[in-house]
Amino acid sequence: MKSELIEAASTVINDAPALINLVSARIRELNDKDNRRTPLIQTTLHMGSADIALTEILEGQIEIAPLDAE
Repeated sequence: MKSELIEAASTVINDAPALINLVSARIRELNDKDNRRTPLIQTTLHMGSADIALTEILEGQIEIAPLDAE
């Protein structure tokens, strides 16, 4: 995982626990053997799942769903 991607993604999602949860959930989706998801971005051979998830956040491909106001 590249530190510059973490820093950049933290400017998009400035709540560290929320960023961690989103990246973790996306990594699980990308690595799930039974229900594997394809990356939403173009990847290179040297990108790991965390790099893919962080880049997806930076490119606006995934985001945190807003909470419903009640």
